[in-house]
Amino acid sequence: MPVNRLNRAIIGHHMQAGFTLIELVIGMTMMVVAIAFMMAAMLPKERESADQIHLIRAAELGQSLLNEISSKAFDQQSDFNGGVLRCNETGWKPCTPSLTLGVDGAETRTQYNDVDDYHGLNIFENALGSDINDIYRGFSVRVNVVYDNNYDGNSDNYAATIDNALLAKLITITVTTPLGTAITFATYKANFE
Repeated sequence: MPVNRLNRAIIGHHMQAGFTLIELVIGMTMMVVAIAFMMAAMLPKERESADQIHLIRAAELGQSLLNEISSKAFDQQSDFNGGVLRCNETGWKPCTPSLTLGVDGAETRTQYNDVDDYHGLNIFENALGSDINDIYRGFSVRVNVVYDNNYDGNSDNYAATIDNALLAKLITITVTTPLGTAITFATYKANFE
């Protein structure tokens, strides 16, 4: 190859644009910083998105449990054969005292028949007694049932002298998501059976 051609090849090679090692390192560093800023901006949105899904699942769980509890009788002492007689009614049994609300004896979840049987419930099983921990992994549930005869959201002590028309139980269900968001569902069950 003549020298002239060799010089042109070398000169042509030097004329091609390229990056030096320093330019590549600086470029990669800037790209990493930019990606870090983008990830930092997206991370809260990811958490919010996950929390929204958990909130929907918590609403499903809380509402289904609320429906189940609300379908039960007002009290263990209620008349379960058509609801003709109510607890605390003249000639019938008194309602369950405030301090003894909860499971009656050795009842299991499938045998719960009145709303206060659910007081203190915090296990994960459906109405048939099947474990649902796998479906609601990381969630927790707490059920509280108290007398609230004046509907103010605060617990009242049951007294036998209370007019039967005023007797009401406040059912409160708190579902906590895996991200720690607590959602409360509440309803009243009155002594109308």
